[in-house]
Amino acid sequence: MTTSADSIFETNPYEMHPNLSPLEADVLWEYAKLSQHVKEMTAQTRILSEAPDENLLACLRVLERKMGLVLTLFKASVWGVINEQPALDPSDRYADTTTDITPRN
Repeated sequence: MTTSADSIFETNPYEMHPNLSPLEADVLWEYAKLSQHVKEMTAQTRILSEAPDENLLACLRVLERKMGLVLTLFKASVWGVINEQPALDPSDRYADTTTDITPRN
């Protein structure tokens, strides 16, 4: 079953027009085919934007779980690194470490 949209790709509707040269008819036919492609792309884009892609959503859910696990492991390793550092003596916390007390000759 051929629809009018499909027939634009098969036959040139401007071919036998008495006021058009063959080149003009071919150019108009190319514009008509381009217009039909744009209409089809617009319709497909509308369909894709209205309904979510279930496969993509499933992949994103898996990725979300993995990223949650990565974040948890990252926080745990940062906490482990912080805990491995030696505890500072409270009196040393505000000590002036910029002063050089080495005697000079």
